[in-house]
Amino acid sequence: MADTLDTDKKVKRVYGRRMGRPMHRARLDVLNDILPQRKVDEALLSEQKNLSVSKIFGWDVSRVHFEIGFGSGEHLHYIMKQFPDDVFIGAEPYINGMTSFLKECSAPPEENFRVHMDDALMVLNSLEDASVDFLYILNPDPWPKSRHRKRRIVNEANLSVYARVLKDNGIMLQTTDVDELADWMLMQSLQCKDFEWLAESFEDCKSAPNGWMATRYENKGKDAGRTQTYLSYRRLPRCI
Repeated sequence: MADTLDTDKKVKRVYGRRMGRPMHRARLDVLNDILPQRKVDEALLSEQKNLSVSKIFGWDVSRVHFEIGFGSGEHLHYIMKQFPDDVFIGAEPYINGMTSFLKECSAPPEENFRVHMDDALMVLNSLEDASVDFLYILNPDPWPKSRHRKRRIVNEANLSVYARVLKDNGIMLQTTDVDELADWMLMQSLQCKDFEWLAESFEDCKSAPNGWMATRYENKGKDAGRTQTYLSYRRLPRCI
């Protein structure tokens, strides 16, 4: 996650740094040219749980993918190519990651994606119930210190948000190469009554889903001897 961004009430929305190495001309160009065309309109983000995805895109949409913290956007680009008829929302507060993703977009950029360069929860808290078909949380910051665990993107409060915005039978996928975080995410998710874990044992989670594309970050971890864990869940149908 990126730098601390404060609201008018000085509430911390995002932790960490926002920008890494200085940006070259090409990165500045995509921030100036593509980002304004494809960013979620911040005027829509009331966090009142009443925003339709169709309003974000300006047309009726069907299947919706949402990726939290997409890094350089390799996975997001991959699934956009796999499902060209779907729509995609990606949140990434890290400026260099955002520009890496935008640089790889076609010219003119595809119409079926929107991005948010800030806290994903600003968008999720604005969406109406049962808006999203697929939610991806891939290799989030582990926040290893005990005093920082409340910052982890998978926690009790956030899981209630994910459950609210996912459609019945929608899928949430979490990955990490940090074993302690894998245990944490699984236990937190299992404690949420709205999700069903789609595995018979923890060992099943060491194999990538069918059709999976490993990112550079994932491969770097494997080269360093770390093991990737893949945790998939189904949003249980709501009681009528």
